[in-house]
Amino acid sequence: MIQDIKAPITTYMVYDHKKNTALPVKILWENREYRITKIGMHYRYRVGNTLMHVFTVVTASISFKLVLDTDNLFWTVEQIADGIPD
Repeated sequence: MIQDIKAPITTYMVYDHKKNTALPVKILWENREYRITKIGMHYRYRVGNTLMHVFTVVTASISFKLVLDTDNLFWTVEQIADGIPD
């Protein structure tokens, strides 16, 4: 089931200087830690002058849509999916 939400989230990110990539690797949400096993889509859009980065990520038990606001460097989770059909 897919659920739309908008909640702050703690995100651990790693910058790889050899690949010149910065990607989320782990998140902390509702007192649970989730290690990211796969990154799906990554895209950007603007809200006024603020650049937003969107990542769809998969963990062992749940999928997330994460958004990084580059103006304040705050992360939010905008969508979760547990893989169970509605």
